Amino acid sequence: MTQFSKVLAEIGDFSRFQVQLLLLLSVPTFLSAFHMFGQVFMVLDETHYCSVAWVKNHTLNLSAAEQLALSVPLDAASKPQPCLMFRPPPHSASPEDALGHRVNETQPCEAGWDYPEDRLPSLTNEFDLVCDRKHLKEASQSVYMAGLLVGGFLFGLLCDWTGRKASILIQLLLFAAIGLATAFVPSFELYMVMRFTVATAVAGYFLTSVSLLAEWVGPAWRTRAMVLTQCSFSLGQMALAGLAYGVRNWRLLQISGVAPAVLLLLYFWALPESARWLLAQGRTEEARREIQRAASVNRRKLSPELLSQLAPEKTGPSGNPLDLVRHPQLRRVTLILCCVWFVVSLGYFGLSLQVGDFGLDIYLTQLIFGAVEVPARCSCIFMMEWLGRKWSQMGTLVLGGLTCIAIIFVPADLPMVSTVLAVLGKFFTSSGFSISYVYSAELFPTIIRQTGLGLVAIFSRIAGILTPLVMLLGDVHEALPMVIYGSLPIAAGLLCALLPETRGCAMKDTLRDLEQGPRPRTKKAATPENDMEAPGRTPRPGVACVSSTYF
Repeated sequence: MTQFSKVLAEIGDFSRFQVQLLLLLSVPTFLSAFHMFGQVFMVLDETHYCSVAWVKNHTLNLSAAEQLALSVPLDAASKPQPCLMFRPPPHSASPEDALGHRVNETQPCEAGWDYPEDRLPSLTNEFDLVCDRKHLKEASQSVYMAGLLVGGFLFGLLCDWTGRKASILIQLLLFAAIGLATAFVPSFELYMVMRFTVATAVAGYFLTSVSLLAEWVGPAWRTRAMVLTQCSFSLGQMALAGLAYGVRNWRLLQISGVAPAVLLLLYFWALPESARWLLAQGRTEEARREIQRAASVNRRKLSPELLSQLAPEKTGPSGNPLDLVRHPQLRRVTLILCCVWFVVSLGYFGLSLQVGDFGLDIYLTQLIFGAVEVPARCSCIFMMEWLGRKWSQMGTLVLGGLTCIAIIFVPADLPMVSTVLAVLGKFFTSSGFSISYVYSAELFPTIIRQTGLGLVAIFSRIAGILTPLVMLLGDVHEALPMVIYGSLPIAAGLLCALLPETRGCAMKDTLRDLEQGPRPRTKKAATPENDMEAPGRTPRPGVACVSSTYF
């Protein structure tokens, strides 16, 4: 019997077929940057005052300045209050009595708000996300992050049940249908429901696309292929800056960012299924057809004897999830990695969602934030080889935390300095995110690796949910969010000193291997991926254990 890994080596583990697959999977990843961060440009702060009906009476013939002076009190800086109004005169009062009405008592706005800047429709001015509704901006981001958490569970099961291709097609359909429907919602509450639904599809796509790519790419190229797909997300962030700059109407921006996803429905004919998954399901004939298709694209000849002997990968024993807390060494590793994933996600999303708070133009800052992720993700590969996993993880966390702390002490009249520090923080958190996936996959034994990665990923999603709520602490003191974004990564980085180094060591398969100390890798198992794919050690049938890096 022939295992799929041998067949993959025969047809080419990274040739024309795999490059085409990588490009196909990179397009939705590119577009998903809009779903992740597009709302930031739809909820920009706008000048607003209480809308007061009586001062707009045409018989009074008042100028805009006079209307404002009669209806809105001034704050300590002699600027009109955005969320308070003077108590209006009685409804029965004549225009003359109304003009002579002078009451110092104030009250919250009762008839909505006026936006004197006359900007194009935005979520802020169309749904009045100001004053006592201002918190809905952050709440909607938390709802989106909750959707990512739910989508990871939902589509993780669907991916194994229906297959990679079917799962991706469902996700792309949700991208297009729900994304376009979002542009026509009549209320902000319905908008949040739509955002939650799209987020489940985004999380599912990240998971499923990584599995499909990993199951077709050989171990020697897998990490580099993953980094390239991540770079497409960074390019999507850069494109978002230009799109948001050119389209200021939020409904048109939503349509512009989502409309290209309609073309992705053509993937029904273009996307291959995972031959590994087909083999695991006992659908050997379908797996052979997919393999022959790949061999044809790669212009490789596959011997009929080898193909006829194709069999699923052997599987090893499965671990007990309770081992993550019962085994002393594994318990320490699990707790520290949960902290690492939590804080690196908190810092990454904290900087990304506050892109407009550093003093420079928000569109330029977003462009820079997207651009810096490309070298950040690529450099982590060399960093892990030169410095090792532990010191790379520790260094990116500590340096990322220090840059966030440094932002607190920059004067408000030096926005360039704040932006430079924020960009450095984004660089370190992006690198730290990528490193955490690789390092975690090497620390967990094979029999419990998928469970361990799933657990720490939950803490990453929880951090994403809490990030917009941490941003609200800026109303208490403007420095509080950056204090949290800075101090927690430093603490987690120092905890990494308690983790073992895995560079140059063979990956652990069982709990007993953990107690034997590090083992040097042989030439055959010179990379983490080789260890993951060694015969007899696949953690689940048809599922490649992946060191992917997605947020």
